[in-house]
Amino acid sequence: MEANHSPSDPLRSNPFFQNTLSMLERVGSKVQINPNVLDTLKLPRRIITVSIPVRMDDNSQMIFTGHRVQHNQTLGPFKGGIRFHPQVDVGEVAALASLMTFKNSLLNLPLGGAKGGVSVDPAKLSMSEKERLTRRFTREIGPFIGHDKDIPAPDVGTDSQTMAWMMDTYSLDSGFSQTGVVTGKPIEVGGSKGRDAATGLGVVFTMEKALHVRGISLDKATLAIQGFGKVGMHAAIEADSLGIKVVAVSDVSCGIYNPEGLNVQKVVNYISENRSLKGYPEAAEITNEELLSLKVDVLAPCALESVITSENAADVQANIIVEGANGPLSHEADLILQENNVLVVPDILANGGGVVVSYFEWVQDIVWLFWEEHEVRSKLKQIMTQCFDKVWDFAQKEKSLDLRTAAMSVSLKRLEHAMKLRGQAW
Repeated sequence: MEANHSPSDPLRSNPFFQNTLSMLERVGSKVQINPNVLDTLKLPRRIITVSIPVRMDDNSQMIFTGHRVQHNQTLGPFKGGIRFHPQVDVGEVAALASLMTFKNSLLNLPLGGAKGGVSVDPAKLSMSEKERLTRRFTREIGPFIGHDKDIPAPDVGTDSQTMAWMMDTYSLDSGFSQTGVVTGKPIEVGGSKGRDAATGLGVVFTMEKALHVRGISLDKATLAIQGFGKVGMHAAIEADSLGIKVVAVSDVSCGIYNPEGLNVQKVVNYISENRSLKGYPEAAEITNEELLSLKVDVLAPCALESVITSENAADVQANIIVEGANGPLSHEADLILQENNVLVVPDILANGGGVVVSYFEWVQDIVWLFWEEHEVRSKLKQIMTQCFDKVWDFAQKEKSLDLRTAAMSVSLKRLEHAMKLRGQAW
């Protein structure tokens, strides 16, 4: 269905969407983006909301609600992840879709922005229930996706197996194999080498640059990571390999802290065997809130949005924050951290590694020519470091602009130029 633009709609009542909208308006006004461009970018082009009946293992039926929000496709096909999470709602998905538009523009990719999600706790589903849910959801949004229309990818609560089911369902309905319809697939069915680690690796590439501009050497730096899932775990592994001391990590169960540095590989092995960090023997147990206030050089929030707000921002003692998650800081927190001279590397830059390598995967699927992992990593580093430099230079040119405003400015200026060329704004 088309987006409802009334002031009382669920988009405008969602705090995350409102925060994203406020950022767009604030930055757009500051760098004098065409008002027609801003108006177009304030709301998604299309919202698809679907009912998903699923037969459960006990032969009962449950009906889930799913969304696919297609925000903007000025630069290319819609692109963005699919999340399975109990708190999914259309406002959250719309905010994330908007951020994908800005992220892809900033990273100079030929892609638009989209996001999808199903309101469900995947941990409560059996593998077969999750498969049936995924396949039915794919069929419901099938007319709106495709390698040249909209390319989904994994997100919170989904993984490469989920993408394989989506690709298979779409291919069966199409009559032939369509590997380019999704990214984040297993390598055996058209996935790209290096995709699993890509977002965490991108976080570390931008972390390197941030430490450099703050004059902190890698072997002297300390790092705390909130969230030890796909992003946080790979960020910890990559940071550790560079000599950065990882002193704390956390998951939903707890945080663990060792000021002398964690043995990252032991932590990875422990969580693989125990499914949580609870009880890890070689570190002190702390809360997620305590982790956010540790005195470290770098804090990387790699879990969900809005974990640092006006209520706890003043407690942050990190020199640098690298946003591995989408929207982990509120606008009020941003202002407090700026006052405290904390360098914030924003999400649309810091966690762009995943979509960059998704783009690589999409290209490889189209041409049926696949790269080795070292090529993927090299190309990813080139894009991420060039993007950081562009944002940093813009910030310095505009009299020490904060990096979030600078990143959004660079992104919006590219979108503005493209929309004018296409006749979408005047």
